[in-house]
Amino acid sequence: MRRALELARRAQEEGEVPVGAVVVLDDKIVGEGWNRPITASDPTAHAEIQAMRAAASALANYRLTGATLYVTLEPCDMCVGAMFHARIARTVFGAPDPKKLVLKSQVAVQGGVLAAECGALLSAFFASRR
Repeated sequence: MRRALELARRAQEEGEVPVGAVVVLDDKIVGEGWNRPITASDPTAHAEIQAMRAAASALANYRLTGATLYVTLEPCDMCVGAMFHARIARTVFGAPDPKKLVLKSQVAVQGGVLAAECGALLSAFFASRR
């Protein structure tokens, strides 16, 4: 977590929200990142995503099975979803995010549009891979 704090300070120096993250596997840091959405003009450039991208690149595998992600701020839903897909085993965060509940109410979500066609496309894809 100390390294994540150092990276959070780096984000702050760049004018970003000060959040840092590291991915650890077998007691070694395999990826690190800090918030860069403004600098990168990328809304997905959160510290956690940056750290997971670096780890996946270093390991040449998008699955980070068994890894622990340390982050200075409670992860948002996007980052939690990415952790799920990366198979992160454990996440440790520092400060809770007081805005988390507020953000959930700012986006309208609608599901089920062309659900049968979307599902069929995915089913066919995975059936062809088996």
